[in-house]
Amino acid sequence: MDRLSALDATFLELEQADEGATMHIGGVMVFDPLPDGAVPGLDAVRDSIASRLTLLPRYSQRLSSQRTGGLAWPRWEKDTQFDIRNHVRRAALPEPGGDVELCDWAADYFSHRLDRMRPLWEMVLVEGLEGGAWALVTKTHHCLVDGVGSVGVAQLLLDAEPSSEPPQATVADPDGTPQPVRALLPNPPELLAGLARTGAQAARAGLHAALHPREMLERSRRLAELLVRDELIAAPRTSLNAPIGATRRFLIVRASLPEIKAIGLALGGSVNDVVLAACTAGLSRLLVSRAEAPPQDGLRAMVPINVRAGAEDLALGNRVSSLFVDLPVAEVDAIARLGRIVKHTRHLKSSGAGLGATAMIDLAALAPPLLHAFLARSLYATRLFNLTITNVPGPQVPLYALGARLREIHPLVPLAAEHTVGIAIFSYNGTMVLGLSADRDSTSDLQVLADGIEDGFAELLEALPAAPEASLQEQRSVPGSHRAALRSVSPTAGTSARARARSAVRRPSAP
Repeated sequence: MDRLSALDATFLELEQADEGATMHIGGVMVFDPLPDGAVPGLDAVRDSIASRLTLLPRYSQRLSSQRTGGLAWPRWEKDTQFDIRNHVRRAALPEPGGDVELCDWAADYFSHRLDRMRPLWEMVLVEGLEGGAWALVTKTHHCLVDGVGSVGVAQLLLDAEPSSEPPQATVADPDGTPQPVRALLPNPPELLAGLARTGAQAARAGLHAALHPREMLERSRRLAELLVRDELIAAPRTSLNAPIGATRRFLIVRASLPEIKAIGLALGGSVNDVVLAACTAGLSRLLVSRAEAPPQDGLRAMVPINVRAGAEDLALGNRVSSLFVDLPVAEVDAIARLGRIVKHTRHLKSSGAGLGATAMIDLAALAPPLLHAFLARSLYATRLFNLTITNVPGPQVPLYALGARLREIHPLVPLAAEHTVGIAIFSYNGTMVLGLSADRDSTSDLQVLADGIEDGFAELLEALPAAPEASLQEQRSVPGSHRAALRSVSPTAGTSARARARSAVRRPSAP
């Protein structure tokens, strides 16, 4: 009896409630050519993935029911007809196989829902990229794994060295005792198999409240604050929130992780704060280009936060809560914009605002499946937030597949009903890529957002003080083509620092 958790089921219910919603996550993993300059064959890719799926048994399981509802959640059960050929296939880009062609192909691929009759994941080997590069493009339903969990899964499917040997199927306990990796892949907890199980869950919640009154009072207070915020101070209504179809647009923006860290160090704020500031600049430009006045109180972004314990790094299912961050899109000064975001996020974190969203999720979990769909939609209502911005930190060391080095990953965030734009951020080996996903019909101007984000980073780079020579030497050691941007902000430089920083941030050459 391996049932979905209530939170996992939420992502199935959101798709059922709106034909335009697509609740899969994914990414485009771009690789260098193989050592011999070739692209791996489809059979080699299938064999490599199949050899590792024994570490991920959920990837060969399907849902017992294709829809939620009734008195019990669907279960994960073995797919007796599982065939790797149904999940890993090949495609080729039209020439010249650059960013435009790859993003157009990915937009079409991400527009199609996964088949609920099969295990809820797919992967495509994409050939025809410039310079002999190739890509593995993944699509996985959000009910199967969240963004942070997908990083651990990806690391199992990739190699730390340029070899194609599958990883060892053992890990070490804290005491050094080898244990099977499978033991570190716990299934989502069983929740709510009908009304009787709902009663048992409620009883356990009541017992926990009795034993931990301070914690429950705090969680209740945070939930009340969140509900008041939703009902009385709703997110502003803008063109970002409109009915959507199932077809998508997809663009990417590249940035340098060392530079973003340098901005945060010099101007104040975390990596996430700096990225949110750049995204705010882009969203402001998008609204202005549509002749909309940016809301004075800001747009509201749902920013998922990881609540996994260390032992759950490889766990499937969802272990997330959310912060709701006000983005000051009406602020025209880049430094002031970043300062307001830093102040706001620090307040949210210190006040335990994430407990409110967690409490709402826990409250929804007490409802039987028959009623849960209504509560699930309220968790993703436009009154609560305008868009999702998710930042997932990836490994900061090179990874390989079949002997080829992984260059970068272009991430995807799902779009819920009436949310026309979403931004996913993924950092890997000193680089960062922002994946912009949007409804195709309502967001023909997605490039305006991409350009605005690029310029948002450039403005912050320009605001940095001149870097000392020691810092410049350190930047020169950073891999990738972005490292030149920090060197361009010297006040003695002859040309516009912002223009050169923008040039370095926008569409750099391949590492």
